[in-house]
Amino acid sequence: MLKNLIFAFCASVFFFACGNAQTQQQGDNKHFGATITADNAISYDDLIPKMAGTDSLAVKVTGKVKEVCQKKGCWMTLVSEQPGKPDMRVTFKDYAFFMPKDLSGKRVVVDGYAYIDVTPVEVLRHYAEDAGKSKEEIAKITEPKREVTYEAAGVLILN
Repeated sequence: MLKNLIFAFCASVFFFACGNAQTQQQGDNKHFGATITADNAISYDDLIPKMAGTDSLAVKVTGKVKEVCQKKGCWMTLVSEQPGKPDMRVTFKDYAFFMPKDLSGKRVVVDGYAYIDVTPVEVLRHYAEDAGKSKEEIAKITEPKREVTYEAAGVLILN
């Protein structure tokens, strides 16, 4: 009886893990998470002024990737085409998929929610560590950061 219970548990864990792997990448190395298109996407530069009057917005955004988490690919940042604008951190809904670690410099479309958030110092330091920053750079992070962040349900790599 106990053996059957353990087998059933192990089988369910295996099938669950395989199911997650399928949602992570769609097989074409361009779609991750939910399958999306570039239709009706606005640029990250166009998103910034739209966020001035709201705390969250369901919107499809296109932008250039600045950096990707080098541990797992569990977050990335989009950078503005205009100098001096803040980067936007993108995380992935339910931690259900990860991005390729060599995505920097490529253009993507993300579909999900943009929102205003205050990121605590500990989390900022964690992100800096994931990005491979030096201990000195990490130690300089001493203030929380109010920023536009994004939770993506799907990502499409354009180039």
